[in-house]
Amino acid sequence: MPITRENRERRQRAIREILQDQPVGRQSELVALLEQQGIPATQSSVSRDLRELGIAKLGEAYAPALTTQPADNPPPPADFVRSVRNAGANLMVIRTAIGAASRVAVYLDRSGWPEIVGTISGDDTVFIATESGAAQQRLTARLRTYFPC
Repeated sequence: MPITRENRERRQRAIREILQDQPVGRQSELVALLEQQGIPATQSSVSRDLRELGIAKLGEAYAPALTTQPADNPPPPADFVRSVRNAGANLMVIRTAIGAASRVAVYLDRSGWPEIVGTISGDDTVFIATESGAAQQRLTARLRTYFPC
């Protein structure tokens, strides 16, 4: 039976709340916690929800997605970023703590910064493509204010 949009949104809200309240290390654990709240879920639906919410496993536990914040309030991923380097005319590389690259990439993807064309993340590395060398310079300056490393 297909799930309604309202049920999916309710399940996703519950996932965010659970992850803010306690560490969860496995998707099956998250399924059980949702079912305790009377919210039906499967491992595949939870996996899809985590992906849609931009939630990644950081170390031993899943962590809520990072959201864009005002410039005067630096975002949490600063704790995860180890270095920011330019790599050619329109490519940048951010090195992160192990397991943090996807969280930083999600933050950057959702930032809405016009300099960013796209990102690719691994375990501890994020590649950022910019549209030009000038855009790369603007992004470098912006990132240095958020990630002073």
